Amino acid sequence: MSEKTIQDILPLVQMPSRYLGNEFNRIKKSWNDTKLHIALAFPDLYEIASSHFGIQILYAILNKNSEIMAERVFAPALDMEKQLRDNNIPLCSLESQIPIGEFDIIGFSLLYELNYTNMLNMLDLGAITFLAEKRREEEPLIIGGGPCTCNPEPIADFFDAIVIGDGEEVIVKMTDAWQNWKASIDRDRSSLLESWSKIKGVYIPSFFQVDYNMDGEPILTPKKSGYLAVERAVVKDLNDTPFPDSPIIPYGKPVHDRLRVEIARGCTRGCRFCQAGMIYRPVRERDPDKIISSVKTALGKTGYEDLSLLSLSTGDYTCISSVMEKIMAFGENDNVSISLPSLRAGTLTPELMELIKRVRKTGFTIAPEAGSQRLRNVINKMITEADIFRTVDNAFLMGWRMIKLYFMIGLPTETQDDLWAIVDMVKRLKAHNKDKKFKKINVSFGTFVPKPHTPFQWESQIDLETAIGKMNWLKDQLNMKGIQVKWQDPRVSIIEGVWSRGDRKLGQVLINAWKAGCRFDGWSDYFNYDRWINVFKESGVIPTAYSFTPMNEKRILPWDHINIGVEKKYLIKERKRAFKEQRTTDCRNGDCSGCGVCDFKTIKPISFQQKESDCGKEKVEKNIHPIEQSFKYLIKFKKNGFARFLAHLEMIKIFNRSFRRAKIPVKYSAGFHPMPKISFRDTLPMGMQSENEEMLITLDLFLEPETIARRLSSELLENIEIIGCYEFSKINSTVGDDNKTYWVELKDGFFKEKDLEWFNFQQSVNIERKNKKGKILNFDLKKAVEKVELHSNKKLKIILKPIEKHIIRPTQAIKIIFNLNKEDILTALITKI
Repeated sequence: MSEKTIQDILPLVQMPSRYLGNEFNRIKKSWNDTKLHIALAFPDLYEIASSHFGIQILYAILNKNSEIMAERVFAPALDMEKQLRDNNIPLCSLESQIPIGEFDIIGFSLLYELNYTNMLNMLDLGAITFLAEKRREEEPLIIGGGPCTCNPEPIADFFDAIVIGDGEEVIVKMTDAWQNWKASIDRDRSSLLESWSKIKGVYIPSFFQVDYNMDGEPILTPKKSGYLAVERAVVKDLNDTPFPDSPIIPYGKPVHDRLRVEIARGCTRGCRFCQAGMIYRPVRERDPDKIISSVKTALGKTGYEDLSLLSLSTGDYTCISSVMEKIMAFGENDNVSISLPSLRAGTLTPELMELIKRVRKTGFTIAPEAGSQRLRNVINKMITEADIFRTVDNAFLMGWRMIKLYFMIGLPTETQDDLWAIVDMVKRLKAHNKDKKFKKINVSFGTFVPKPHTPFQWESQIDLETAIGKMNWLKDQLNMKGIQVKWQDPRVSIIEGVWSRGDRKLGQVLINAWKAGCRFDGWSDYFNYDRWINVFKESGVIPTAYSFTPMNEKRILPWDHINIGVEKKYLIKERKRAFKEQRTTDCRNGDCSGCGVCDFKTIKPISFQQKESDCGKEKVEKNIHPIEQSFKYLIKFKKNGFARFLAHLEMIKIFNRSFRRAKIPVKYSAGFHPMPKISFRDTLPMGMQSENEEMLITLDLFLEPETIARRLSSELLENIEIIGCYEFSKINSTVGDDNKTYWVELKDGFFKEKDLEWFNFQQSVNIERKNKKGKILNFDLKKAVEKVELHSNKKLKIILKPIEKHIIRPTQAIKIIFNLNKEDILTALITKI
């Protein structure tokens, strides 16, 4: 084991805050005081992983049990992976920095097929055996869950157990079974897997023997009597499940940097290409009163200024207008904005738009999917061209200046006429709104990928040449001012299609891909199509056999033993209706379509009738003071320890949300996007700590400085300490002496007296700086260095002053004076005093 730890290598990586694990609302328990230790793993970067709502739910559920310690672990970026390997440091959990190989269970959330290589990489960094059948008894049990597990076969060999469906109730039953097993005499793995296999929704891959017939179809033979198939776990009522009202507030720039509240699960629209619309049935709405209560509590515990109401189809929630009205009744005065991420054209009404834009206009996307009504009928996308044009008209009338449209190419039965219909629709939308202060239409394209458990699971995927040809043609046709065209790389879709419909033969392919260096293939910067094709070739696997070949309805599919509730005969019926261009009505508003999910006793749709009195009647009175008042304060604080790894923008967000949690009424700017009136003096670069930083805040109401300091202190992270608060009007508002004093302590390298003597002897020493425009500027470092005192060969004090209003940092000065290398500089502990 290396002498270095995670803390030692943090200065050497980009975005070290990804690996701190001390975010606000995180839960840290004692290893020795808990019996079961679970690492919740997500095989993607921190920015994606920390935004995953499912991990937030599981984290809250597991940590409510005093005997369970659940911590997070995410895929390290490539620079961190290199540091871990170079220094022989294992991948560790975030909260306690404990190697993941020491945990009892590692649970992976699998949301995207192209993250599978990251999963293997995390296991390897944890020194954990890949294949479950070869894993030692002392190694962690590896379980998986998430939407990818509706076809678990490509990754089945790596997991001891896989959760199919909703995980809230299953994970409790599995942890209970583990504790009973741990307390028993018979503690071999097979006995635990036996007990897990009896839990609805738990798939034990090793309990099935896999063979292949002459046609290459997988034949799964149960090894345990009666264990013929795995039935999806369904949470019958969301109102009975715990809700994470104190979610962890991530650092950096998470993809969803807002409070997220699930208002419903499931969708009944029945889009024939949509896997989520099939595997999350039936629709289960959360009680509107519980939603409002959860939002109130979570806003108070997080300080978020943005709220997202989550559902596969948010606009279909029956009480959406009244819920938004009631949230805005308390949220608007706190400048809380609401976004609805999954709205359909027919549900985005002027009433909803008016509610959305009260604080600030959040974006929305219209997804026609297809340009022609004929093809929308084929895919059962139940919106019309009139719905689309009406929604766009309403958006522009309500003040929006940009719309986003999403289309899919390669859908079953697609013709050139359907592509022309896309072009025609976009051009007519542009022309239709030319007199309405219209600015831009963003049009994005994706390639259809056939997914398991959908009516289109038997269809073929268009080949790469065809996909690129269609994308280029559309781009050429829409090459005009005011229209921006983007597309997902169709090469990514090709690889995704292979893993989507793959079988266990792909397990070795995955190992080979990992060995070849495949990482983060969902990111365009890292994806390498040719490398993947070479891996398939060297593995003796033909990828087109999985993605380009249409399948017969009678074919044995790799996922046939996974019963997600929707019956195969229903999928076949829907497929036939698609080719007849027949639409199937939404069972929320019409008759039951007979998909097979509901038994109408324990599993059934749950919705809440919206009362007429609730709809749009509740008006929000903006909290306006009779006389516009402002009260300005100077706050002084320390930033040390782990806090030195927080960048300036991260510090801004941390303080913004701390003020909100502390109920300190910070004044907001006016205009399109109100911002809190908070400013920092002489912001620190990342990696430096300080004994005395300053910030200015403006409040709507007068508070005693001691009250501000006390409230704020209770809501700040460790290593950030308030040391003073003053009324700005009662202190000298000038900055004072521009000189800055720093202590610099080296971890590696040495300060040499002869280097300092050389510097003192020089008349001038040139230093180069880049300005914000990238222009190289030259300065005399001698004019910036007021004094250097060597206290040892590892520690010095340096006093610096600005040159022509440009601040020279101590890292720049000591690098030149003492000829230090990059690692010496990065690992130095620098404190501004």
